[in-house]
Amino acid sequence: MWGSGARPWPRLEVRPMSERIVHCRLLKQDLPALDRAPFRNELGQKILAEVSSDGWKKWLTDSVRLINTYRVDLASPEGQKFMLHQCALYFGFEEGEAAQTAWTPPADGKHA
Repeated sequence: MWGSGARPWPRLEVRPMSERIVHCRLLKQDLPALDRAPFRNELGQKILAEVSSDGWKKWLTDSVRLINTYRVDLASPEGQKFMLHQCALYFGFEEGEAAQTAWTPPADGKHA
């Protein structure tokens, strides 16, 4: 079938989700951890150590509201600094008041 020395495609290795468990400081539960730090700084290391994959997904969803409300340019140093600070506040690594967004949950309690 593979004549003239041709070899079949190598099999792809199926990797399981992270087996490391953390007590998520956001969700207050023991849950699977992130596979790697989301940032290459001290905050990224804290998130890796103390935030679950589910907690990080929640931040990603909620951070869109900040980006849209404040029209954050993530390519600019100012935008990156703003979002890193908001992320640190969100997870409780820094104290202070988080920026407010224009979003309010629907009255029926259902939201995306």
